[in-house]
Amino acid sequence: MSSRVIDGKALAAGITERVRLLRSDLDRPVRLVSLCVGDDPASAVYIRNQRRACERLEIEFRLEHLPAATTESGLIDRIHQLNVAPEVTGILLQRPLPPDIRQLRVQSKIHPDKDVEGLNPANIGSIVYGSPKLVPCTALAAVRCLLSTGVSLRGADVVMVGHSEVVGKPIAFLMLNFFATCTICHAATQDLAAKTRAADVVFSAVGRPGLIDGSMLKPGSIVVDIGISQTPLRDAAGRPLLDEQGRVQQRLAGDVDFPSAAKVCSWITPVPGGVGPVTVAMLLHNTVLAARIQAGLPVEPIFQ
Repeated sequence: MSSRVIDGKALAAGITERVRLLRSDLDRPVRLVSLCVGDDPASAVYIRNQRRACERLEIEFRLEHLPAATTESGLIDRIHQLNVAPEVTGILLQRPLPPDIRQLRVQSKIHPDKDVEGLNPANIGSIVYGSPKLVPCTALAAVRCLLSTGVSLRGADVVMVGHSEVVGKPIAFLMLNFFATCTICHAATQDLAAKTRAADVVFSAVGRPGLIDGSMLKPGSIVVDIGISQTPLRDAAGRPLLDEQGRVQQRLAGDVDFPSAAKVCSWITPVPGGVGPVTVAMLLHNTVLAARIQAGLPVEPIFQ
């Protein structure tokens, strides 16, 4: 069996065009404020991608770079100010945060209607109750990738590898909303392969390259690889490849061994080029959705 690749870039482009139409109904500026505490090289890449994406839809992207010494209470004070600022549509909290700042406590202070990352407990709760509004962007992107295959989820057996509050748990509840039967696997799961071999759909969001290979998959299943990590490039003998400065060359890798999995499943997302581009598109979606909620405009179902 040869699988078909879910093209995240093409899917993201289609989502972005739909969001552009939703944006055109708004006669007000849409402003996304990104709060970044300290200096993290990975955050700089994410911020640049977010800014470029916003510019394509005439969404104003404003970065507030706070010093690394910012306290939790200081960050919360700034969030409160943005919550009541009528010109601010959405608030985005860049990660990682300094170790003395509790992410869950800070995230819960962002007003649910401005929480474009969908991580406020109220927005997570809306998924549990079957009426999602602002859904965590990566979870929303992964489900969009799955739905693009046209699969019927009613009665499907789904395995979610990873149980984070940002990705694993929201996806599991979204699957329940589609009347799929979802099993969540984690570090304490016994015989992961037995679980994944029985699944019609496998999501993985762990960040361990090669965690899942073709021998662990059911023929004809769908695989959505959300994991992403850096792994060394190697030569034919298995030795790390070095660049001109003598540094080990790296490549992006997912949780799934793509070559072996692609021989077994019917659909699969690549890494890179799969869930990642769709996640950025879903950030734009959530930002415009937040603007429509605040303007009192109709809000379409997110999985229409």
